[in-house]
Amino acid sequence: MAEKENIDLSKLKIKREEEPRTIDGSRKRRGIFFYIAGALVLLIPAFFFLKGLFTTTEVVALTTVSYISPNQASALLTASGYVVAQRKASIASKATGRLVYLGYEEGDRVKKGDIIARIESADVEAALNQAKASFEVSKADRNDAEQSLERARKLFEGKLISKAELDAAQARYDRVIATISAANAAIKAAEVQLENTIIRAPFDGTILTKNADVGEVVAPFAAGVSSRVAVVTIADMSSLEVEADVSESNIERISENQPCEISLDAYPDKRYRGVVNKIVPTADRAKATVLTKIRFLEKDSRVLPEMSAKVNFLQNISTDSIDVQPILAVDSDAIVKLNDEKIVFVFKENKVVGTLVITGKSFGRFVEIKSGLSQGDKVVLKPSKDLRTGSSVKMK
Repeated sequence: MAEKENIDLSKLKIKREEEPRTIDGSRKRRGIFFYIAGALVLLIPAFFFLKGLFTTTEVVALTTVSYISPNQASALLTASGYVVAQRKASIASKATGRLVYLGYEEGDRVKKGDIIARIESADVEAALNQAKASFEVSKADRNDAEQSLERARKLFEGKLISKAELDAAQARYDRVIATISAANAAIKAAEVQLENTIIRAPFDGTILTKNADVGEVVAPFAAGVSSRVAVVTIADMSSLEVEADVSESNIERISENQPCEISLDAYPDKRYRGVVNKIVPTADRAKATVLTKIRFLEKDSRVLPEMSAKVNFLQNISTDSIDVQPILAVDSDAIVKLNDEKIVFVFKENKVVGTLVITGKSFGRFVEIKSGLSQGDKVVLKPSKDLRTGSSVKMK
């Protein structure tokens, strides 16, 4: 016990080195972590920047897969135009009035003389009835005047009345006859006015547009601004032709009855046979062109007025031998050979995809595509040897 009591307590110390050492070690590790993170923040953008410097994006020219005509080799020239109905009319009323009947809509077919519309006609019908009534009264007066004249003649022959009395009977009879003629003319005028309230089809055709509705006031073309003019527009669909402008320098290559191939922009997979129907004998000085009209030798219900069209003027070919079946084709410079296979590079979202194709006949610089591509696909022209599927490219 004495030995324990003699221990020098002043020599006892608490070791405080561990705690500071732990704090310093943690700080060092945290600092290293921050250094590494900062380095990554700087290195990652630098990596992509350097990658962009050393990775080149090839600039390529593109062409589009489309339908072409097998008659292209026989085409002298191509012109653009529109489908136009050669027989077309905007039908208006001859009289002014409120529309009370409209029997047709757009697309309906009508025959010549069919009643398309009718305007109110109560006042015209009343005038017609009045003219008819006046005519009946005049006929009754004629019978009385005729009998009076006959009696006056007999009395004058018997010297029972004077010449003046006979002349008065004759004059009364003449006035009645004139009244009958006037009443008859009034009837015909009222009938014409009544017919003017009826709008009829001038020829067989199809309603293209309806410009008025029941309840609206319609009027002739020379009437006021507050009224409708043309009630409907009608066209003879059998008279559809393509009107195309041909430059003056090429018009000598065109002749009447020359075979043509017509394609509509709305239906690129369809062709129509045609012939030059007329070359309009005047030029457009502003455009330096001559208008040509191409008649369809065959057409279907898809051909509509005002559609845009292209015309291939053909040579050394008859209309019967025109092949109207279009062919899917692409520029031959887009096709490369790889291990006895034909490849094209299809452009999709700034990258290219190598696609195997099967080709057919050649038409000038175009090659028929039997499988592998679709209309509208964009492919690379003259692809380089380094181009691969997935390569990033940029359009020229």
